[in-house]
Amino acid sequence: MKTPVYEERCDLPPGFRAAGVHAGIKADASKPDMALLVSDVPDTLAVGMFTTNKVKAAPVRLDQARLANGRARAVVINSGNANACTGPQGERDALEMGRLTAGALGLAEEDVLVCSTGTIGKPLNLDPIRKGIGMLAEGLRADGGPDAAQAILTTDTRPKMCMTRIPVDGKEVTLSGFCKGAGMIEPNMATMLAYICTDAVVEPESLREAVRTAVNQSFNRISIDGDTSTNDSVFVFANGSAGNAALSPEHPDWSLFQTALNGVIFDLAMKIVWDGEGMTKFIELRAKGAVSDAEADKALRAVANSFLVKTGWAGTYPVWGRIADVLGYCGVEIDPDAMGIEYNAIPVMRGGMSAGTPKETLDAVISENRYTITVDLGTGGSGTAVLYTCDCTEEYVRINMF
Repeated sequence: MKTPVYEERCDLPPGFRAAGVHAGIKADASKPDMALLVSDVPDTLAVGMFTTNKVKAAPVRLDQARLANGRARAVVINSGNANACTGPQGERDALEMGRLTAGALGLAEEDVLVCSTGTIGKPLNLDPIRKGIGMLAEGLRADGGPDAAQAILTTDTRPKMCMTRIPVDGKEVTLSGFCKGAGMIEPNMATMLAYICTDAVVEPESLREAVRTAVNQSFNRISIDGDTSTNDSVFVFANGSAGNAALSPEHPDWSLFQTALNGVIFDLAMKIVWDGEGMTKFIELRAKGAVSDAEADKALRAVANSFLVKTGWAGTYPVWGRIADVLGYCGVEIDPDAMGIEYNAIPVMRGGMSAGTPKETLDAVISENRYTITVDLGTGGSGTAVLYTCDCTEEYVRINMF
């Protein structure tokens, strides 16, 4: 099987166009604040996965309803305002954004999705949005992906893009995406928006399963600060313009397609961690020896979201004792006399006690900007999990003091 090659670009597949503009939602005219992504192909498949937070922003509820038929042609996005906790007016504003976009594009309202990101609890000002939708519709370009990627950012320090091309039935198929996210990031989605496009022909139910598989091992495996947000959304669009035989698990190229989709979405998720608010260290957490995968996952989430642990990482401090403490209270089954902890496969705790690792050996690991911590819960079980997270610095506090 061909191994996909991933590039930090957002060349849209044939049949897609995008744009990003400054509409005036944000005061700084140098920062674009609205984006539009459109498929020119009728009957484009669309799959969405959304936040598990019960407090869902108005656009999330709208999109969940519109994606019930598995089809969408466009998504309009504003940054600077989340349109969350805005009551009936927020619902009307989300509908109005969709209606205006549909009119500008000549589409049915049901074909248009709406996304917002930014400050929670503040009503939208539709005046700049009305202007912005017109600008976006006029500015749509086949090479507009990078502009759209820039326009959706909030506290991000840089746009996040990834693409790859694979052969399917002897035809070139493109998968390309962009996302935003830097804070309020917790597994099961976060303050993040992600958009992935492909020109592949895919069976609808197969696409839904492929997206679920890809998201569960990427966006649902990251945590910056343990906060699940109100607006989290991942969309995958497939317009079928490549003309291949419909992909499904029975297709000989299905594994390659799933691998490529996994890779693009995983790359975008890792870019979110690397751009975590104020982060200086990328930590890969692994658990083994749990009674179940669910228990292993619960243990890692507790470690990743402990600010006592995260600030220790920031201070280049050997926090294995703090990690052991978290494992003891997080509510999973452990054997404290058989637990172990490793840093880059170097044992620092063995049998519930210090492994006697020389300080200089451990210091060499924790001074790096990326390393892996593996915890063994000591139960002898086969449960495992992996999670990707980062440290917490003073800069995170400063960013979130507004």
